[in-house]
Amino acid sequence: MKKGLKIATIGGGSSYTPELIEGFIKCYDELPVSEIWLVDIEEGQEKLDIVGNLAKRMIKKSGLPIDVHLTLDRRAALKDADFVTTQLRVGLLDARAKDERIPLKYGVLGQETNGPGGLFKGLRTIPVILDICKDMEELCPDAWLINFTNPAGMVTEAVLRYANINKVVGLCNVPIGMERAVASLLDVEHARVRIDFAGLNHMVYGLDIYLDGVSVKDKVIEMVTDLDDNGLVKNIQGMEWEPEFLKALNVIPCYYHNYYYKSRETFEKVKQEAEAEGTRAEAVHQLEKDLFELYKDPNLDVKPPQLEKRGGAYYSDAAVRLISSIYNDKRDIQPVNTRNNGAIASIPNDSAVEISCIITKDGPKPIAIGDLPVAVRGLVQQIKSFERIAAEAAVTGDRNLAILALTIHPLVASDSLAKQMVDEMLEAHRRYLPQFFSE
Repeated sequence: MKKGLKIATIGGGSSYTPELIEGFIKCYDELPVSEIWLVDIEEGQEKLDIVGNLAKRMIKKSGLPIDVHLTLDRRAALKDADFVTTQLRVGLLDARAKDERIPLKYGVLGQETNGPGGLFKGLRTIPVILDICKDMEELCPDAWLINFTNPAGMVTEAVLRYANINKVVGLCNVPIGMERAVASLLDVEHARVRIDFAGLNHMVYGLDIYLDGVSVKDKVIEMVTDLDDNGLVKNIQGMEWEPEFLKALNVIPCYYHNYYYKSRETFEKVKQEAEAEGTRAEAVHQLEKDLFELYKDPNLDVKPPQLEKRGGAYYSDAAVRLISSIYNDKRDIQPVNTRNNGAIASIPNDSAVEISCIITKDGPKPIAIGDLPVAVRGLVQQIKSFERIAAEAAVTGDRNLAILALTIHPLVASDSLAKQMVDEMLEAHRRYLPQFFSE
């Protein structure tokens, strides 16, 4: 008889892995993990060894009977796994830097999950994730795939559409970050706050906000748009909206909406930063270098606080909370990426959405919200069209579909620009896009 749960983490050499390990340690009483397999590719061997040894030291300090395995053999890791988590980056940070820098030449925002950058991250990532799904079908057909890999919505869409596994959930730390920000604004514990989320990954809205089960959305919008003594808006950090706009919108956007509702300002900011300091990928490269120097310290046996600067804060909280809720059939409410199944009326039933769900042993059950407010409906539908066509392009290697997807995207909205960017970025990422270059 199996003595505990086996977790396989693909992309185990990630700088985020100590967060995940910390989460499993904290939740051991309700989530009896006995094996954690950290998997990476040859290019990631050094990072896997560094972060894997830190993981082993963290487990040793905890005194828990969890075995940590480091391997380049994905199939060995997947064999009989109960949960498979994916946190990979095809092409590493060099590919992300190209995703961010090339579009800027065309006057288009370069960002890793939106617009041209999001398209090309999806084109590189989806075939690899679908390969993992094929291995799972054979080696761990009953396992749950918990995907953190961006663009998480597009990846979940592709798995639902093109893989033969049903147990898949996409996860993002944006909603939990929004809840924590609201809790901080209200000066209460995070556990007392719940937000009704609906939309898509990195295109999600807080439709209502509850404190101890009572709606406080109007109060929060008032607080967020209230002017202080200096005439400044006391916004949640990263969401600096005009008071008139936010009051009329009457829902809470996520910080990724800056790319759509503040397109000009955000483009100029990103462009200036890229010219002055380098792209976000280049900044992250330095952050990671510093983190891995810390991770090498043989005396370090905890997750260092510097990891929060990496942008993945609360990721392990969200991940372990989700896995525990599935395993324990908790039936609590969490925002995840899953099949719509009629929850949002204006999105196809078979499409992936990011929405508050009841988490059960049979997976997420989306909470029906009817239709999205008319003010946000069209933008969400437009991005869903982009994701659907982008996922098809990733699977088929059809250049025309890639151009169509990018033309549909509101940050591009030009077929000639889309064509130029697709051709340049296909060439730049040629090594990781064999489906577009097969004879």
